[in-house]
Amino acid sequence: MTPVNLQQTMGSSAGMQAKSGPAHPLIVRVMHWIGAFAIICMILSGWQIYNASPILPFVFPRWMTLGGWLAGGIAWHLSAMWLLVADGLAYLVYGIASGHFRRDFLPIGPRTVGHDLIQALRLRLSHRLGDYNAVQRLLYAGVIAVVILTVLTGVSIWKPVQLGWLTDLFGGYDIARYVHFICMAAIVAFMVVHVALALLVPKSLRAMIIGR
Repeated sequence: MTPVNLQQTMGSSAGMQAKSGPAHPLIVRVMHWIGAFAIICMILSGWQIYNASPILPFVFPRWMTLGGWLAGGIAWHLSAMWLLVADGLAYLVYGIASGHFRRDFLPIGPRTVGHDLIQALRLRLSHRLGDYNAVQRLLYAGVIAVVILTVLTGVSIWKPVQLGWLTDLFGGYDIARYVHFICMAAIVAFMVVHVALALLVPKSLRAMIIGR
């Protein structure tokens, strides 16, 4: 497989025009890396918390956890949560106010998603940095929704008495834990694919670091 074909799997087959500015504005790049740091800390510390009271018949290896023990994991988890919430709110405000969401994530239709998915599987999907194909739009919008759901379920687990109405909304404490875990798994799966594609197309990684 040639580098050209690898790059084609990342973009849209629709006619895309070259951008004269950076592929990603500075504010987007800063928020991206802050969010990535916060999410990684939350995942690793969350695994530390999970190991103290697992809901499935396995635990995570100690070297994959953050915090050293339950209290340390909770401290890391809550600190990273507030960082993620602040960064996420800033990104939502920017995305709406600047038109980033409307311009880059919409529209998302089943026909265009199906078309671009088939083209990607055939390695025929063209790509231009800063432009998102229908599959990318669906995945990015989806992971934003999953992150929000993860925070809400996490808060409902953290304060099941004070926020009993929220815990009840998710079906109770135990079900909220399962939903929280499933959301975490979905985020990890997204990150694995995201990082793998960034490594396969190095210029996309450079663009998220230096903008061009």
